[in-house]
Amino acid sequence: MLGMSIIGVGIDVAEIDRFRASLERTPGLAGRLFVERELLLPSGERRGIASLAARFAAKEALAKALGAPPGLHWTDAEVYVEDSGQPRLRVKGTVAARAAELGVRAWHVSLSHDAGVASAVVVAEG
Repeated sequence: MLGMSIIGVGIDVAEIDRFRASLERTPGLAGRLFVERELLLPSGERRGIASLAARFAAKEALAKALGAPPGLHWTDAEVYVEDSGQPRLRVKGTVAARAAELGVRAWHVSLSHDAGVASAVVVAEG
């Protein structure tokens, strides 16, 4: 789109086994990191750990793309996947406020997991 520019880029990786151990060790952590829709597949089954780790990496990458300001709430960002398979971000609250402050009008997200590592890249465009 004409006139759009990159406001921020973030990248993050999460070791899947380490992420699993954190969720097992800390009751309630998943509920503090994810909205309910992120925890479940469209079928209603629980989402796999590699997919959750990639979503966590996306939230970390999102924070970096916004300049990593203090006070962002994990559940104010939701990673979802369109029917086409393309990952997207839905933001509200603290994340939406920071994005608006910076002039973010669009998000680009890429998720991956392989060989025990989940990764994500987020580009904030204004």
